[in-house]
Amino acid sequence: MSVRLFLSIIGCIVALAIMPIGSSAIAQEGGANSQKEKLAELQAELRARQQVLENNRASAQELENVLKASELEIAKVAKALSSTRQSLKNIEQEQARLEEEQEGLKTAIRKQQSLLSSQLKSAFMAGHYDYAKMLFYQDDARTFERVITYYQYVAKARQKEIESFRGNVARLEEVNAELSEKALSLAALKDEQEGQRAVLITRQDDRKATLKKINKTIASENQHIASLQADEKALKDAIEAARIAAERAAREAEVSMDGLAKLKGKLAAPVKGRIRNLFGSRRQGQVSWKGIVIDGAEGDPVNSIAPGKVLYADWLRGFGLVAIVDHGEGYMSVYGHNQALLKQAGDDVRQGERIALVGRSGGQEYPNLYFEIRHKGKALNPSSWLD
Repeated sequence: MSVRLFLSIIGCIVALAIMPIGSSAIAQEGGANSQKEKLAELQAELRARQQVLENNRASAQELENVLKASELEIAKVAKALSSTRQSLKNIEQEQARLEEEQEGLKTAIRKQQSLLSSQLKSAFMAGHYDYAKMLFYQDDARTFERVITYYQYVAKARQKEIESFRGNVARLEEVNAELSEKALSLAALKDEQEGQRAVLITRQDDRKATLKKINKTIASENQHIASLQADEKALKDAIEAARIAAERAAREAEVSMDGLAKLKGKLAAPVKGRIRNLFGSRRQGQVSWKGIVIDGAEGDPVNSIAPGKVLYADWLRGFGLVAIVDHGEGYMSVYGHNQALLKQAGDDVRQGERIALVGRSGGQEYPNLYFEIRHKGKALNPSSWLD
């Protein structure tokens, strides 16, 4: 309710209260009716304003739902694009390996051709005791038995070389066929990648327009602070639910995880980049940072800081796509603002394993990672834990 409207309503009430008692009945009746009509008009205006506010809240919620849907679609496309890029990388590596093998085979075949040619030539030109010459000219057959053992060894070695030569030629044909197949696969994947990139750009444009509308609905500082507090509460509730689930799982599990206590100051950062916001610093109003924000390039890998189990992997208001990993002994790490999540709740992860991609979900203007470390629900300063 605006101050002007509130004062108008109070003015009506005060005016009704201080009407002269000595006025005539007609004046009293006329004045009362006039004030009642004015009060009714003001109350109708108030109800209309309240309805507008309700509509604005509904609109903001609707916009948030649209943002969530857009970012989930972006995550889906980004995950597919990341998979395609990895497949491209694997094929290119395999192609490079095959090309290297191809060159090696060609070199080996050329050497074997030269060696076999030299052997045949030397066998024919060696002279009186040459096996090939004796066979071709039947010269001095009486010496044949004396050198037959030697020639058997030579023949076996030559046969082995010929078999190796044939094997290399056959393998070269296989490698050439594989390279042709890889080239076709590579071209198809590149086309697929271009299509995925176009879809991603379209989704990002849609998200940008939605975010602009949301920012218009949060005009005042008080509204922005209230929104941040609601975001913080949503994350806190998700972390608390994950903590309870982790404790329950730890009681039921036969093997427990070691936690992070022994790794303090030794943990690798989940993303390489500049820390933009520091733990404990004022965010807005009474809202302070419970973690850090690390700048990164969109699509860069987000790595788990330690072995653990994913407890939460979903979209959360204000933080976008969030992954929460349980490391045991009450320790958890939180990764927000992701473009896509590569792990699901229940998945085990290794230290340094990719669990997400850097993004700008949750209404972020620039790609970054929001990162927290918690122990039994209490936020810890991540900078003290990272190497």
